[in-house]
Amino acid sequence: MTTGPGTVLVVEDEESIADVLAIALRYHRFEVMTAGTVREALTLAARTCPDAALLDVMLPDGDGRALGRQLRAERPDLAVVFLTARDSPAEIVGALGYGDDYITKPFNIDEVVARITAVLRRTRPADVLPQRPPLRYGDLELDDTTYSVHRAGRSVELTPTEYALLRFLVRNGGRIVPKEQLLRHVWQYEHTPAESTVVETYISYLRRKLDVLGPPVITTRRGVGYGLA
Repeated sequence: MTTGPGTVLVVEDEESIADVLAIALRYHRFEVMTAGTVREALTLAARTCPDAALLDVMLPDGDGRALGRQLRAERPDLAVVFLTARDSPAEIVGALGYGDDYITKPFNIDEVVARITAVLRRTRPADVLPQRPPLRYGDLELDDTTYSVHRAGRSVELTPTEYALLRFLVRNGGRIVPKEQLLRHVWQYEHTPAESTVVETYISYLRRKLDVLGPPVITTRRGVGYGLA
């Protein structure tokens, strides 16, 4: 059973930044562990099984994105958020390929706490999960108890954020859901980032995984949002 906001592994080689992040997260009742290198992070993660990892992209002994990919491979339920000084679309898309969210430097500490909280709200199971009937739309079936997805009877491996996005689309049936609404309900953004491409990026991930099992299932209404065919 979960007993608090969660445990966060902070991987940041600048000690002053790591200290600020740890103090802020602990103030909000998170358990926090800090590491300055990829090697330290892997050792801590194996020993303590954190709920979330907050990873600097540039580390002295490796790439934070590769670290995130390795941690996620070992723990598929681990929430991964990247810290990066680079804000180009290519960098952001690359980071989102291995994690659930990204934060650019310099950052607002309150935003960091809010983003971690929002990601964990999507990825951590509740203390007790009641048995629920599967959600169905066409040949899609989502099981909220096991967080599993099937299309046409075949299993589809999704990340926690991909699952949350598909679930929201399924719950809205064939309606077109505006991008702003997806950002609020799936990513818990209170204010829509003007240039955010996170929705488009995750829609492409879903299409890549779902369309190999049948006809295209996600539709786009240009300039409005997304829905299911």
